[in-house]
Amino acid sequence: MKPPFFKKILSYLTELHLESAPSDINPHLYVSLNKGRYQLSTANAVYSYGDLYDNFSKTFDQLAPQLTDKMNVLILGFGLGSIPYMLEKKYGKRMYYTAVEIDENVIYLADKYVLDELDAPIQLICADAFAFVLQTQEQFDLICMDVFLDDIVPPKFTSKNFLEALKDLLSPNGRLLFNRLALTPEDLERTGRFFEKEFRSIFSEGTYLDVGGNWMLMNKEV
Repeated sequence: MKPPFFKKILSYLTELHLESAPSDINPHLYVSLNKGRYQLSTANAVYSYGDLYDNFSKTFDQLAPQLTDKMNVLILGFGLGSIPYMLEKKYGKRMYYTAVEIDENVIYLADKYVLDELDAPIQLICADAFAFVLQTQEQFDLICMDVFLDDIVPPKFTSKNFLEALKDLLSPNGRLLFNRLALTPEDLERTGRFFEKEFRSIFSEGTYLDVGGNWMLMNKEV
């Protein structure tokens, strides 16, 4: 749903609250219009922000030469669909998406505000991303791991069991992007420890990009 022109212009001056949709999973969940883009936020985190969702936008800028049409993409934690939105609108890529989102209210908001703007086929599944990863038999060329509860990655998504399951889902030349918070000294310490002790024990060639307040962990170099 494209926003009215006057609201889009006004949103460059001030963030406009559009709708709240709290759920048991996300008690503070709302959509706003900010700098002409729909933004999905919780009390302490931004879940989606169109092509200005910098964690992935800055990463895709680095990976652009490797992004090709018809890639099979798995998105864990869909939000308002910033990942397919920017891949389609900014990079002009037509890919095939499987997206897993546990919160029905997030899916409702994505359907209301964003999905009708996208041409790419998206299979949107309401499910626990952990259970999906352990059960599916598909393989993917690109896996985007973006699961947060507010500003916390739930512990089960940092286990070696989960990381091994992600590795099994990657196609032979597939790439994993694992979004981690790295804003405060405490965030940096937790993310750095996870990267060295857990992530690189499964992905021995693992590396990361510092995207400003977050690290994007990857299974291999750019």
